[in-house]
Amino acid sequence: MEYNTSREKLVLPEYGRNIQKMVQLTLDEQDRDKRNKMAQAIIAIMGSMNPHLRDIADFKHKLWDHLAIIADFKLDIDSPYDDPQIEKLKEKPEIVPYNQHKIKYKHYGKTIEKLINEAVKMEDPERKEVLIQMLANHMKKSYLTWNKEAVSDEQIFSDLNVISDGQIQLNINETRLAETKDILAKNKHRRTPLPRKK
Repeated sequence: MEYNTSREKLVLPEYGRNIQKMVQLTLDEQDRDKRNKMAQAIIAIMGSMNPHLRDIADFKHKLWDHLAIIADFKLDIDSPYDDPQIEKLKEKPEIVPYNQHKIKYKHYGKTIEKLINEAVKMEDPERKEVLIQMLANHMKKSYLTWNKEAVSDEQIFSDLNVISDGQIQLNINETRLAETKDILAKNKHRRTPLPRKK
């Protein structure tokens, strides 16, 4: 019995060992016309094995690139595309810069902080009041989503005050937020999985 550990390593495992063997046979073929026909047949098989590639722009180009990679760029055929550059393939990706902004309350998120800062700058008192009311309700919903426990309106008003650096102060006697039980019911409804089709 032959084990995979003793076999040649697969260059692109998603195509399997048979494709790699076909590519090797194509490399060993001396007749150029036959090599071209074999390469076309391999591309057709690779395309049928990975139908999801059809959604990618120039998926044929991608298949020809994969064929060149499997053949270690040694396949002498009339390819409709230039082989990918080996240097490009070996390039390390650029380091992704991570956001280092500090968030005062992570369960509310950075977007809420930005919106609160915008609300502070608003000059129209009526629009400002409506926006602050909406933000406070959203904060309560976010709090209950992440903490899954009851929260008082006073707590939300306090957090809003802290995030706005004391520039937004809501009075519990003047402002009413959505009821906790209503928010929890909506959150529970959203988390309920859809019934499976029979």
